[in-house]
Amino acid sequence: MIDETAVREVLARVSYPGFSRDILSFGLVKEIAIDGDDVRVKVEIATRDPAVPQQIYTDAQAALAKLEGIGEVKLDFDIKDPPDAGAAGGAVGKSSIPGVKKVVAVASGKGGVGKSTVAANLAVALSKLEGSPAVGLCDCDLYGPSVALMFGRDDARPMATEQNEIIPIEAHGIKLMSMGFLLDDSSPVIVRGPLATRYTQQFLRGCTWGELDYLVLDLPPGTGDIQLTIVQTVAVDGAVVVTTPQEMALIDARKAASMFAKVNVPIVGVVENMSYFLSPSDGERYPIFGEGGGQAEAERLGVPLLGQIPIEMATREAGDNGRPVALGDGETAAAFSDLAGQVAKFL
Repeated sequence: MIDETAVREVLARVSYPGFSRDILSFGLVKEIAIDGDDVRVKVEIATRDPAVPQQIYTDAQAALAKLEGIGEVKLDFDIKDPPDAGAAGGAVGKSSIPGVKKVVAVASGKGGVGKSTVAANLAVALSKLEGSPAVGLCDCDLYGPSVALMFGRDDARPMATEQNEIIPIEAHGIKLMSMGFLLDDSSPVIVRGPLATRYTQQFLRGCTWGELDYLVLDLPPGTGDIQLTIVQTVAVDGAVVVTTPQEMALIDARKAASMFAKVNVPIVGVVENMSYFLSPSDGERYPIFGEGGGQAEAERLGVPLLGQIPIEMATREAGDNGRPVALGDGETAAAFSDLAGQVAKFL
């Protein structure tokens, strides 16, 4: 006899294409009906890519077919359009965050590649473009927030309006929101998927961002709950994929790029961080993590290589001291300035 528990256990092993999480934990399975040995499953999904529901259909059918004694399996799909985002080439899209003109996500397939450093300095560099655009930075990495420290405001605590909206912290002309403003340094974030999703949504829509030209989203590493929540509920105008030159990082960068492709978020390009070590003594460049990986990956994805950011003492010191390196001058600051120009042009 087939029961709902057995069906759910099987569906929990069916992954959303391009992501590491399953369709059940993402809340896509809305109904399971059992009539004797026959099973009908209703799946609700937001995508414009027909390959996504087709892949889920194929994988779910194959998985359920292995259940002993199962009869006819029917999968009913309710396919909705995701929020509209601005398309490549300058098409204007509507942001689902009030007052925000353009939303750009900074992502990586794995941690430790300097994604938050790129996001923080990209936000600063965007604010220094001609016309002094208004910029915000939302730290969506709940479990490893770093924006508060990188902007020197780790002791700040946000206030709320009478309508219980969060007032972002400001530093160096950037509006900021991060879990780091809500916790002490030693306090871990212990929340599961649904609550993490709720926090993320409150950071994005429950903040008084005001009128912003750009909102930069520092996504957590990987392809999990928070990433899917953001790309399916927020009109993201473009994504910047961060990697380092070595093959180990490039493999995970491909996963991040595949994630955006599955949910129709245009990829602005690839940033190769820690591209080379810039010697403080003689200015020589040392490719300690290899060479050419970022360029090769960008070509494979059919997107531009937006920049090669060096690893140097000044960048580390600037982050620890709460003054992102893009605030100053030098080779690294110039690289971030060029990156911001390319992102702005794309958007």
